[in-house]
Amino acid sequence: MSTYSASPFASKTFGVTFANLTKKFGDTTVLHNVSLEVKPGEIFCLMGPSGSGKSVLIKHLAGLELPTSGTAHIGEFNASDPATRQQVHLALVFQAGALFNSLTVFDNLALYLREHRLGTENEIRERVMHTLSILSLEDSAKKFPSELSGGMKKRVAIARALVMQPQLLIYDEPTSELDPVMSATISEIIATLREQTAVTSLVVTHDRNLALSIADRIAIIMDGRIHATGTPEEFRKPTDQVIAEFLWPVIDINNPRFKKTIGKSHE
Repeated sequence: MSTYSASPFASKTFGVTFANLTKKFGDTTVLHNVSLEVKPGEIFCLMGPSGSGKSVLIKHLAGLELPTSGTAHIGEFNASDPATRQQVHLALVFQAGALFNSLTVFDNLALYLREHRLGTENEIRERVMHTLSILSLEDSAKKFPSELSGGMKKRVAIARALVMQPQLLIYDEPTSELDPVMSATISEIIATLREQTAVTSLVVTHDRNLALSIADRIAIIMDGRIHATGTPEEFRKPTDQVIAEFLWPVIDINNPRFKKTIGKSHE
């Protein structure tokens, strides 16, 4: 029986639950008893400084990392169980796009469908072109990644994830290395896709404007611990000084923070 569907949208979406998840690499603890819930259909932004544990946390959802203790669930399914990959359509939009340079835009999207035999070649063409049209990329179908701008590559990466009919869509720094206008465009795409479908979107980002503009909720992770969770409204005028410094840092050339860091490293 064919599993083909012309629509790139899944009929069911899943939330995410991290329960007391701890991850150690040798003697180093990267994540400390992280508990977090992402509701089905929500746009949830995970923010934090570089090295705070964001990427390690989301790798648990794809089964790329296993918890030292605690659990990560996608819906009712344990993310550590390989069988979960058969139950949940999870798609990841990589920070650098991770497109295959030897394939056209069309073939980058069609690869997954062909590998899993999800329809005839005509059905695959219909589904790929429909997905490209959603992101206004149909004119780029025959182009190679080397012919695309950075922003276009990001859009193609989103389209490639979308063609998999994801029930959980994870974005890893979707606006990194983009100019402000293209960053706004990618933010609009993420929000628009949620309006068109109930897909759960977990966005790992440093982009304050993205998070405050489109997120339903935001969590800030620092040193492997969830420091705070709240709505964009709650973070626009934070009373917590640590959050204020992270989201709204003040540039002080008379007392630069990098010199404070250097001083601390020698203490």
